[in-house]
Amino acid sequence: MTEEAELRDKIVRMGALLYNRQLAHGSAGNLSVRLDDGSILVTPTNSSLGFLDPARISKVSPTGELLAGDPPSKEAFFHLAVYEERPTARAVVHLHSTYSVAVSCLCHDNTDNVLPPLTAYHVMRVGKLPLLKYFRPGDRALAEAVRLAARDHRAMLLANHGPIVSGKTLEEAIYAYEELEETSKLFFLLGDRKTSPLSLEEVAELNAAFPS
Repeated sequence: MTEEAELRDKIVRMGALLYNRQLAHGSAGNLSVRLDDGSILVTPTNSSLGFLDPARISKVSPTGELLAGDPPSKEAFFHLAVYEERPTARAVVHLHSTYSVAVSCLCHDNTDNVLPPLTAYHVMRVGKLPLLKYFRPGDRALAEAVRLAARDHRAMLLANHGPIVSGKTLEEAIYAYEELEETSKLFFLLGDRKTSPLSLEEVAELNAAFPS
């Protein structure tokens, strides 16, 4: 089986996994992977991640030209922006999962990092999580904001929308996304109780031991 065929099948499997875990709903959210030749496989527009067809997954050039499959998600352009800025990224996950979206709807005094370092695994897999300002769905101006954030972050949060998470593999990106959602859930469960997030020294130690 070719690399492309294997990755098409993997997108279908992982899409169904996310859908069954209720991290994806309806036709919201999209997944992409980058092939060795630089082209991108991305879920089609108006498709449900729970019911994907490997043959219909979109294949686009690095500039977004459709090469095969159905028309890509209308949000494929910000996947391309992440790949442009992160040479080691081979996958991007964007979903509208409940707790992460809830965090994106809050007012934050500091938008450079909108979730506290509650666990070591959040620090290792997600890192700092900047909040980007609101753009309407499909607004191409979002690409530049995503590109700027992607230079220094493997994950980001779109205001009133949801997260974008990249990884070296589709599995890595999905595991990081799940960690982000679980940390968001912890954030709301803890509420205004006095908490003990990791210290700056502890975060620095993790970053040195597990560089991204």
